[in-house]
Amino acid sequence: MLDLLTRGLSREFPNPQRVGCPDSAVLRGIAFRKLRLAEVDQWLEHLSSCSPCYQEFTELRKQAASQRRRMQAWIAVAAVLIFAVAGWLWVRIHHSVPPPETAVLDLRELSVARGQTPSQTNQHPLEISRFAKHLILELPIGSKEGIYDVALVSESGNQIQSASGTAQLQNRVVTLRADIDVSTVRPGLYVLALRQPGLEWTRYPIRVF
Repeated sequence: MLDLLTRGLSREFPNPQRVGCPDSAVLRGIAFRKLRLAEVDQWLEHLSSCSPCYQEFTELRKQAASQRRRMQAWIAVAAVLIFAVAGWLWVRIHHSVPPPETAVLDLRELSVARGQTPSQTNQHPLEISRFAKHLILELPIGSKEGIYDVALVSESGNQIQSASGTAQLQNRVVTLRADIDVSTVRPGLYVLALRQPGLEWTRYPIRVF
């Protein structure tokens, strides 16, 4: 009769609260480290002396450890994805940035007599991007300040682009700025021609790429 009564109470109250024991929420908070140290201290001695509470706490601690491992795995996967996306963006940005519209050509060490053709000098051609629209020319040593004509000429001698600008001494370098839009020019070998009004052209081989 007593046994039947006990089974009936167990069905009605399947998890009866143990007297003096912390409830499952407290044990879960301890196992999952969600309680402050001051809240945990009062139950440490009880856990060491109460077998049912210790068993429940041990099971909850296993669940917490499993959850932490899953979280660490997700964090590792997320870190790999972040680095992969960052690398892809870096490559995409650096490969999609258009070339600068201003090209700087250093002519300081190039010595070409006026009237000479590039084939007579055996010079390696200068290089300029076909996206350039503005030229900054650092003129050869000994060049004078003042107005210059600038022209982009085909190898056959046809003038393709022309402009004029004023050369000025900047940081001990005579520098000429001119607006020549190379975007309409097909890649290939050309001639960059310079002159002061009334003088002969000085020509430099140049490659548009």
